[in-house]
Amino acid sequence: MNLTIRQAALEDLPMLLPLYRYLGMDDGTILDETEAQSLFQRIAAYPDYKVYVSEIRGEVIGTFGLLIMDNLGHRGKPSAVLEDVVVHPAWRRKGIGGQMVRFAMSLAAAKGCYKISLTSDLRRQEAHRFYEELGFRRHGISFSLPL
Repeated sequence: MNLTIRQAALEDLPMLLPLYRYLGMDDGTILDETEAQSLFQRIAAYPDYKVYVSEIRGEVIGTFGLLIMDNLGHRGKPSAVLEDVVVHPAWRRKGIGGQMVRFAMSLAAAKGCYKISLTSDLRRQEAHRFYEELGFRRHGISFSLPL
């Protein structure tokens, strides 16, 4: 299995958008392609926020977002936030998610980040085990406020 992980391009959206249905949020609804194109172009203007895709034989089967944030604290070392990690169900349990997360970890390390963090819904116990197997540890408390 020859997996390629690369930065997503606008033309990936038709294959990329359906993956977000498998995240278990937003009642399975996703952006329409026109909305997504506009948003993707805005994201592309961010200096250190990138969306990545994983593909096999030209088929996009996974995605994640990685944000590198500069900090005035932590002696100026940046931190990374991993977002929206998803692999198509037909390709799960084949090591693809692990390769994607390790790829994100290496990108964050190359940028000098002191940590990489993520949030996961309390109900996603299987995802929690997956992240713990990759070396992530539960840390602190996460708060959110719907707006």
